[in-house]
Amino acid sequence: MDIQLLAICALTFVIHVIATLAYAVRIAGVRTRRIAVSFALFGIIALVSRTANSFQGPLLAKRVEEGLAHHIEQNMLGDFRLFLLAATLATVIGAFLVPTFQRYFSRAVVHFHAHRSMPRLVLHAFSRGGLSWLRDGVSLPAAANVTQLPASAGVSWKVVVLNVLAMALWTVGVFASLYAGFLKPELRVTCANLSAVVNGFATIVLTVVIDPQISVMTDDVIEGRVTENRFRRAITTLIGARFVGTLLAQAMLVPAALVIVRVAEAI
Repeated sequence: MDIQLLAICALTFVIHVIATLAYAVRIAGVRTRRIAVSFALFGIIALVSRTANSFQGPLLAKRVEEGLAHHIEQNMLGDFRLFLLAATLATVIGAFLVPTFQRYFSRAVVHFHAHRSMPRLVLHAFSRGGLSWLRDGVSLPAAANVTQLPASAGVSWKVVVLNVLAMALWTVGVFASLYAGFLKPELRVTCANLSAVVNGFATIVLTVVIDPQISVMTDDVIEGRVTENRFRRAITTLIGARFVGTLLAQAMLVPAALVIVRVAEAI
């Protein structure tokens, strides 16, 4: 594995770990009853994901260009499948980190709300007491959150299926557009700009269906109309759907790339 391939896998891993940990932010918001502060603080962490994404694109594009220059067809498809595997592994590891991250993040929200200072929050994290709490705050996912799912997923199966499809399309979108450019070199710039053909549906589903439902449930938990136990099951279900979506993205890679090629030829 060369350095460039390793770097793209690492960036993909970071992007998907942070995206998975975003579910923990809602749990922290419910527990602290400070939703707005929770999302504001997570926005700082999301900057890491956006930075990784800004480096990932050029590195992917360069790898495609080098693949075209050296006529490496089979290895290129294998590379893209490896990137998708990195997304799957990141989702799994992110799922195991959710309980720990939720505890850390809840503590950060409470501290920031009390002191209203990011420098003080950072200093607190590296103080003796802060480091001791970081060590004691490590926690593994509770088995009950998974064993209770057959009885109640916390959300409707329609939402689960849509989330699987949305996550698959969102995961494969950029990779499919760049691989399409590899399949159709003379239109590779057009293909690279057509990722919206694949992930546009994912964006619509996430924005119009998934996010509003989870937001309403978050408010219902705070107001006492939904139990925290059901909310945790819903989050666990959505994380599971995200994992299945990254696996489905493997099957969708080539078909999605071919669709993008056809669209590039038609426009």
